[in-house]
Amino acid sequence: MNWLEQALGKEWNVTSAGGLTGDAFIAENNNRRLFLKRNSSPFLAVLSAEGIVPKLVWTKRMKNGDVVTAQEWLDGRELNPLEMQHHQVASLIRKIHNSSELLHMLMRMGKKAVTPDDRFSEIAEQVKTKGLIEQHKEVRNAIHYLHRLLPVTRGQQQVVCHCDLNHNNILLTNKGQLYLVDWDNAMIADPAMDFGFVLKWYIPQEDWNQWLQHYGETKNDQLIERIYWYLIIDALSYLCWHNERDEMDKANSRLKDLRNLNFHVESVILN
Repeated sequence: MNWLEQALGKEWNVTSAGGLTGDAFIAENNNRRLFLKRNSSPFLAVLSAEGIVPKLVWTKRMKNGDVVTAQEWLDGRELNPLEMQHHQVASLIRKIHNSSELLHMLMRMGKKAVTPDDRFSEIAEQVKTKGLIEQHKEVRNAIHYLHRLLPVTRGQQQVVCHCDLNHNNILLTNKGQLYLVDWDNAMIADPAMDFGFVLKWYIPQEDWNQWLQHYGETKNDQLIERIYWYLIIDALSYLCWHNERDEMDKANSRLKDLRNLNFHVESVILN
C-alpha cells in the first residue's frame, strides 16, 4: 500500500476495488471518492477526453516508476444483459469506432492493425499444436469455415475495438450516462469483431436490423459472414484458453458454441 500513500497522502481511506490484478482501489476523503489504478494504459487519457470512461482527475509517477491514475468515482451500476439491447449501447460503440483520436493514440502507442490473415494463421497454429484439430470435429469444421470465409474479411475498415463488450464492462450512472471500462484488450481491427459479439450474445436475431441501424450499419450477407467469422475465431481462442488451464467444463461449453456457430454457417451462410 506504500504506493497509495505516496500518491494520496494518509488522509484518504482506501479499500480494494477487487479485480484480478489487485491494482485497483477506491479512495475516500470528506465525501469525495476516486477510483485509483496502478500502471493503467496511457490510452486512458484519450478515453477520458472522449467521454468514454469516467473523467481522469490526475496521473502521478511514483519513485519506483509506477504510474498511478485517479478517476472520478460515479455512482451507478453495471448493465444487465437485457439492457445491452438499448440503442444507447449501439451509439456508444459507434462513437468509439468512429473516433479518430482513439485510433491515432493507439497507433502512437505502437499498436498495429490485426489482420484477419494473421489471426487465422495464429489460431490455426494454436489448435494444431494443442492437438485440438485431431480431437474435435467441431474444431476441424471451424478451421474449414474460417479459411473459406477469409476473403470476405479482407480490406475492411480498421478501427479501435474494445474486444470485451461484456455487459459487466458497461457502466450506467445514476444520471443515465454510459461508460465503457476495462480497455486492456483493445486493438485496431474490423469493427465487426465488436458489434458481432453484442449481436450474437445479447440481441435477438429478429432485432439485429434495428440494432445495426442505431449503430449506423446496414445488414447484408457480407456483414453477416464477417460477424460469424469473428465469432468462430473468438470461440476457438476461448477453447484454447480453457484447454490450457484444464477447465474442461468451460472448454466443453466452447465446443457447444462452436457446434452452433458451425451449424449456422453451414445451413444459412454457405447454403
